[in-house]
Amino acid sequence: MKLTMVGTGYVGLVTGSCFANTGNDVTCLDVDEKKIALLKRGTCPIHEPGLAELIARNTDSGRLKFTTNSRQAFADADVIFICVGTPSGQEGSADVGAVMRAAEDIAQGLEQSGSVSKARLVVVKSTVPVGTTHRVCDLIRSRTEVAFSIAHNPEFLKGGAAVSDFLRPDRVVCGVEDDAAAEILRDLYEPFVRQGNPIIMMDLRSSEMVKYASNAMLACKISFINEIANLCERCGADIRAVREGMCADHRIGNQFLHPGLGFGGSCFPKDVLAMVGMGKAMGFECKLIGAVHAVNEDQRLYFFNKIVEHFADDLSGRTLAFWGVAFKPETDDIREAPSLTLMQRALDAGALVRAFDPVAADHLKSAMPAVTTANDMYEVLAGADALVICTEWSEFRHPDFDRVAAALRAKVIFDGRNIYRPSLMQKLGFIYYSVGREPVGGGQGRGVRRQGSGVRTSSPI
Repeated sequence: MKLTMVGTGYVGLVTGSCFANTGNDVTCLDVDEKKIALLKRGTCPIHEPGLAELIARNTDSGRLKFTTNSRQAFADADVIFICVGTPSGQEGSADVGAVMRAAEDIAQGLEQSGSVSKARLVVVKSTVPVGTTHRVCDLIRSRTEVAFSIAHNPEFLKGGAAVSDFLRPDRVVCGVEDDAAAEILRDLYEPFVRQGNPIIMMDLRSSEMVKYASNAMLACKISFINEIANLCERCGADIRAVREGMCADHRIGNQFLHPGLGFGGSCFPKDVLAMVGMGKAMGFECKLIGAVHAVNEDQRLYFFNKIVEHFADDLSGRTLAFWGVAFKPETDDIREAPSLTLMQRALDAGALVRAFDPVAADHLKSAMPAVTTANDMYEVLAGADALVICTEWSEFRHPDFDRVAAALRAKVIFDGRNIYRPSLMQKLGFIYYSVGREPVGGGQGRGVRRQGSGVRTSSPI
């Protein structure tokens, strides 16, 4: 089958590469000439495990091509996937401008190619508010009389595991209006669900809502466990034990119930806000989903306040070293990353900020030039007053703690991902703060003033 992906971001590249890998002829279209030039040279513009190899293999085979020429991309396409971004717009509502522009281009492309005997299918894969796919269909039909079908096919790809998620999906959801569209999508996805997971057909509006509802549910679990963790700190409970007791209940499960700095990335923050925006547009207040967003925003400030209180409300002249910038491991995506919030607050408070991330440093340089980046996880610690952990990269889990202690000015760690055992930190002599657990290191870990100015002990966090 001949497929065209409109957009070469995470979704377009992963979808196109995986479909090409099952024998389809795929063309990826983008207006970004620099990105297309990179891809034609065999360079993957994003860090996603397995994606570069997949692109290279299918480009070499001739099944995967890249172009900025829309007429060429649409001329022979059996199926056209819209995979462009839908960022947060005014008051958090989803901005579907790029989707509608893609629809205009598709209408023009269909009109130029004329009627053909084979079925044409336009699939909206971008995450869009309910009703948008119908708007896309209406726009195209208003610009051309060439026959086509419309569908919606939400993606459920996790950053850092997008390729494996596509190759082995939990489920494939398709919103369709006719049997022909359903048959085409079943044929495309059948190679990926041979382990028995379902391809679920439904109406367009329900398909659009499934994506938002799924992300909102996962975001809700993250905000829930963070709120419980903060309560644990106040009442002396240990979130590790509480979580273990909760997750043993099979009705609750254990996924997305890890306390930390909250959710970030390109999906959860904008999709949660988009649902709130959809509700407002329809005269309905999404109270629970709005609270999920509020708790997530507060979680970053709550953790930052631990740093401020430790240094007696004065970060001026202090140096903070950050391990991890990306919003999660195995990706270079820093969109809405909690680390950026913490770094900006530290800078605003007068601190010097350094950071190390295995793959996201270049993005950080562009986003926050005031932050100094290092090429080594120990180099970034030299002379710093504390280490702040924002991303649970594997190499951070078992560091050389002797090197850490020797590099830091003081043995202070703020762990936003709970990757170390407090008992080990105490044994090694670190002052250690985490999430939902009592800090270790004794009174000297609270309200430490500059050398020679005494020690202030604040109330428990």
